[in-house]
Amino acid sequence: MIPFLLLIVPTFILGLWAQMKVGSTYRKYSQVRSRGGITGAEAASYVMRQAGISDVDIVAIRGQLTDHYDPRNRRLALSQDNYHGTSLAALGVAAHEAGHAIQHHEKYAPLEARMALVPATSFASKALPVLLIVSIFGAGFIGFATSNMIILGVIAIYLVLTLFQLITLPVEFDASKRAREHLLGLGIIQADERHGVVQTLNAAGWTYVAAFVSSLATLLYYVMIFVGNRD
Repeated sequence: MIPFLLLIVPTFILGLWAQMKVGSTYRKYSQVRSRGGITGAEAASYVMRQAGISDVDIVAIRGQLTDHYDPRNRRLALSQDNYHGTSLAALGVAAHEAGHAIQHHEKYAPLEARMALVPATSFASKALPVLLIVSIFGAGFIGFATSNMIILGVIAIYLVLTLFQLITLPVEFDASKRAREHLLGLGIIQADERHGVVQTLNAAGWTYVAAFVSSLATLLYYVMIFVGNRD
């Protein structure tokens, strides 16, 4: 119980705080219109065009903060508010996703590594619930050795997930850095508007930090269980 409280509970609190932080910050700066009046879709287009990218489609999708770049289909998807919006939050998010398109165009090593891990991560995410259900509800029907093998499987899965989250950090931070530089360099925002963009992107960055910390803490928790069982 003590390892669980020390590892899992604090990371849950961190994740909850990160989600609240990004939500409140996004809402705040989605109300602050940029003086240039450029929409998120236009900003993403300008940023990519400057980088020599002309074959990425920019589309509007449903939801809030559902924005993402799809390297497989070379598609930059922006939520409706960010696609049509002219707020500092919309510009920051749109330029951030355009930063991912530039990373893909330039074959940015951490992004290439993350893309290579996607199949393994997808498999791990699907296998994890099965192993957890078996370990919880099948504890009375499986032997000690089998139980340890299941825990070892969970450890292997969280190792993959944690590695994926670790590689995600430089990918996301670099995309945010590119967003800030391009928005200023292209004159899409003015120097005094930079703060709102930075605050929005920094808040989003905390969600990735929280995801990595949570995955690492869970990995360590199951490692401790496995070592304890062996002892």
